[in-house]
Amino acid sequence: MKNSSRASLILNCIFWGILGLITLAAIVFSSREHSIKEYIIDYVFFAAINVGVFYINYIVLIPELIKKRKKYLWYTVCFILLIGVSAGIKIGVALLNPEDVLQTVNNKGVVQRIPLVNYIIAVVFISGFFLVSSCIIKFAVDWFSNERIQRNLESEKKDMELQFLKSQLNPHFLFNSLNNIYSLAYQKSDKTADAILKLSEMMRYMIYESNDSWVSLDKEVHYVESYVELQKLRFKDGAAVEISINGVIDGQKIVPLILMSFVENAFKHGVANDKGDPIKINIIANQKILHFSVTNKKSTANKDAIGGVGLNNVERRLQLLYPDRYKLNIVNTPDHYTTELMLDL
Repeated sequence: MKNSSRASLILNCIFWGILGLITLAAIVFSSREHSIKEYIIDYVFFAAINVGVFYINYIVLIPELIKKRKKYLWYTVCFILLIGVSAGIKIGVALLNPEDVLQTVNNKGVVQRIPLVNYIIAVVFISGFFLVSSCIIKFAVDWFSNERIQRNLESEKKDMELQFLKSQLNPHFLFNSLNNIYSLAYQKSDKTADAILKLSEMMRYMIYESNDSWVSLDKEVHYVESYVELQKLRFKDGAAVEISINGVIDGQKIVPLILMSFVENAFKHGVANDKGDPIKINIIANQKILHFSVTNKKSTANKDAIGGVGLNNVERRLQLLYPDRYKLNIVNTPDHYTTELMLDL
């Protein structure tokens, strides 16, 4: 509402400022002397009529008849009547004061009378000009206001959707991690304490760090490494995972938890304990581009009936937060599954 009022004030000031300058120039560069009475009639009384016509249309007719009631026929009638009344008043004043109103100077500098028909056409045009100008400014203000409201609604909708997606992500990771720790505890494994420590590090990241819109890339990579270490504790001989990090990771920003779904998907649906065919995680980064890929050997024995949240979620987040700034390539062969992500940082 405040933005709409500000836009209205600015456009009105611009309009009246331009007209004021034109009027001042007309007075200064006029080729004949004007009496005080002429100034009062032309630049006070007639100016007040023009302002009145403008704001009756701007404040009353457009909001009430067009925006509120949609009475377009009634608006047209009132529009014509307003022109007729304002022009009629000016014509009446001109007929009562012809020596002050119906006078002009021709090209030879001679004062002569303005034909009444010409004057009628002129005052009708002027009244119409102020009415049309008020329509243009009013609709321009409303358009800017509606555009701003629409952008705010889209932004709020986007924020709500992102919050919903993140609320799905964090419990999803936590649920799977707790399952892993439960398996270790059930087996009375000595690795249980280490797993709980790793999980606490992950929860600290999810609860505190990932609430920010952006996090540093090195924190996101460290989170991925913690997750891999937690997964390794599930296996007696450790998981078969190769992590390769190349390039420069120094201050770049990234959306939190955007990489984890790909890694988790590899462990959930792939073979993680084949030393001859390990899960491969490759990270190549510079100041502008991140190349991230995960390849895993496929397993038919490790299907999750509840699955699908992770990758669908992360792809939707990419669409919202990296529009036209990412490429996601998924290669699904009979033996391997590869996800490859390119991000403009």
